[in-house]
Amino acid sequence: MRLVKSFCFLVLGLAMFFIASSIARADDVTDWNQHMLRAGTVAGTPPIVMTRVAAIVQASVFDAVNGIDRKYTPVHVPAGASASASRRAAIVEAAYTALVALYPGQKGTFDARLAVSLTAIAVDPHETSAGIASGIAWGQTAANGILSWRAADGFTPPPTPFLGGPGVGEWRPTPPALMPGAVPQFAYMTPWSISSPSQFRPDGPPALTSARYTMDFNETKMMGSISSATRTPDQTIYAWFWNASTVSYLWNHLADVLIEQGDRDDEGDDSGHLRGQGHNSLLENARLLALLDLAMADAGIACWEAKYHYVFWRPVTAIPLADADGNPATSSDPLWMPLFATPSFPEYPSGHSTVSAAAAVVLANFFGEKSHFTVDNDLMIGVNRSFSSFSQALDEVKNARVFAGIHFRSACDDGQTTGTQVGNWVLDHALLRAQ
Repeated sequence: MRLVKSFCFLVLGLAMFFIASSIARADDVTDWNQHMLRAGTVAGTPPIVMTRVAAIVQASVFDAVNGIDRKYTPVHVPAGASASASRRAAIVEAAYTALVALYPGQKGTFDARLAVSLTAIAVDPHETSAGIASGIAWGQTAANGILSWRAADGFTPPPTPFLGGPGVGEWRPTPPALMPGAVPQFAYMTPWSISSPSQFRPDGPPALTSARYTMDFNETKMMGSISSATRTPDQTIYAWFWNASTVSYLWNHLADVLIEQGDRDDEGDDSGHLRGQGHNSLLENARLLALLDLAMADAGIACWEAKYHYVFWRPVTAIPLADADGNPATSSDPLWMPLFATPSFPEYPSGHSTVSAAAAVVLANFFGEKSHFTVDNDLMIGVNRSFSSFSQALDEVKNARVFAGIHFRSACDDGQTTGTQVGNWVLDHALLRAQ
């Protein structure tokens, strides 16, 4: 009997050891990044709105931990925490505060997750009760500072409905829902890092009578039709894959996976910011995710500014009305329909290509352009896409939008260029080493 008791105590001791070890290794930054992504999925947050949500949460987290370490310039909230404040408590409280403000209907879920996080922090031998209390207070301050700043960014109140116009080449509501243009306020919202929404505005869609438009038109008409005989099964799968989830989920989740793998490129670049740190510290992970989400949010703003500046028609409008476009090399098909429903906003440039390019710039900067990785999807469980470089992934994103029948290729190519410019700007100007 004594031997059995000794064995039980040994098992219990080992279990406690492994639990404590797991807690010690827990990364509160990526953990709450995942909570944010799940909240967006539960709420059905539209992709472009999710870029703003993610930026608010990750900016709050970064300014919270950086406000203690004081290593980098902040997103918005100046450092003001005690050096003895708990970094972990500041992180989870900042994320919690931001998420409750953004998704008040999910407060009960966030409360439970906060309780789990704070319990894990409380048993960490490196933490003190005073430090935890100080970290919680500072995390609230950082998040409230970001929330107060972005409350005046132009997201609310929404403008009057945008209906486009009936002109040749001009966007108008598309079937089946015939909804007004979605969230036109993103075209003039206050950016996070870039100087203005129009800073990287692309040159515009090709003229309707040009050879480039003819080529784009015929490619989308053939490859993007719901009944296309030339689109392969794999092309159909990845068209759905890149559309099913939000861009924020796809790239944030990949970033979390790469962080957990510890697969950063440790080589510094010529611009003075670090490509990687060689270790997965809370601050460096918070900085990586903040840069990622600031870049995607600004890319979304830059893209929407161009969309509502050029107001170019979608293929679902252009193909049935091709007889009116003045181009003898395009022919109409009144019954043509895309693979899936067209998003309710102007076509040029492609939002997915723009925002994904900004994300890829940031991730390639930290993990290397030639990284091998697999992307999964929260709404297509079991379907994955694997790549040997970020450029290869971006090529598939562009093809996915064309093969879905919702974009012309020029919109995807030019969107990628804009997103790349935004991503590089953010890396060169945001969250730099403090002097």
